[in-house]
Amino acid sequence: MNAVIVDSIIKTYGKEKDLAVSNVSFAVKKGELFGLIGPDGAGKTTLFRILTTLLIPDSGTASVDGFDIVKDFRKIRDRVGYMPGKFSLYQDLTVKENLSFFATVFGTTIKQNYELIKDIYTQIEPFKNRRAGKLSGGMKQKLALCCALIHKPSVLFLDEPTTGVDPVSRKEFWQMLRRLKEQDITIVVSTPYMDEATLCDRIALIQNGRILSVNPPEEIIHSYPDLLYAVKSENIYHLVNCLKDYENTISAYAFGEYVHLAIKSGVSPRHLAMNEKDQKIDDIEQYLLRNGFKNAVVRKTEPTIEDCFIKLLSD
Repeated sequence: MNAVIVDSIIKTYGKEKDLAVSNVSFAVKKGELFGLIGPDGAGKTTLFRILTTLLIPDSGTASVDGFDIVKDFRKIRDRVGYMPGKFSLYQDLTVKENLSFFATVFGTTIKQNYELIKDIYTQIEPFKNRRAGKLSGGMKQKLALCCALIHKPSVLFLDEPTTGVDPVSRKEFWQMLRRLKEQDITIVVSTPYMDEATLCDRIALIQNGRILSVNPPEEIIHSYPDLLYAVKSENIYHLVNCLKDYENTISAYAFGEYVHLAIKSGVSPRHLAMNEKDQKIDDIEQYLLRNGFKNAVVRKTEPTIEDCFIKLLSD
């Protein structure tokens, strides 16, 4: 059974009808941790606002827990939790006051659903009398999650919840999501961080308002069709430009301190990787040496979600 169904959604903004979401379709299974992965401006927030009934699409349909986002918007609002990208709680209220307020809005109490938020709330309880505006980024994030969960939603929408949060808090947050998933809550989370994609059951890669792929992360990575090499040398800018001119180059781009070089394999790289490895590395090194790169380091590397995303953009 699907908890969220999106069918051919289109949304435009302004007099110029700028396209924010272009014919988007996907489904989220009940109890799934589903990721919407893409950079800023890709259309993630627009989709979330449509699914939480804050925006009406220009065309297409969508449902949450079997309820239509337009006809049954009140029922959906009772059933979903929504944590927007920007911290939107009352900054002048304390932690406890914010939580009590949201519980009252949904006709419940902190005590009634305390078991659901207990693991999260115990981390911020020492600061329960501190104003929300004075909390750290990680603590604000946990408070916002508690407020989104206080009415025990069946579907939880989290819009870029880890943006601007330190690495430790990011890790803790995803651990919390895994525990929530075990309580039969369907979770739809958006993020610009490609490394977080592997923490989801399935992901939708999105760019410029259109879906590029919907699959489990490991399937997307496994379907990467090219041979991929990590190349390191001085002057990364010139290295990228040089590798773009190498024969059989499909793409070359900066990837941290390395340049990732994708080249044509001719046949399935999964079958030829071991046989071709030494010769291809040697060919690349000789090419770079001829072009003035004396100490280049070349090694074969496995693709990441980010590599797959870049590949899909170029197709």
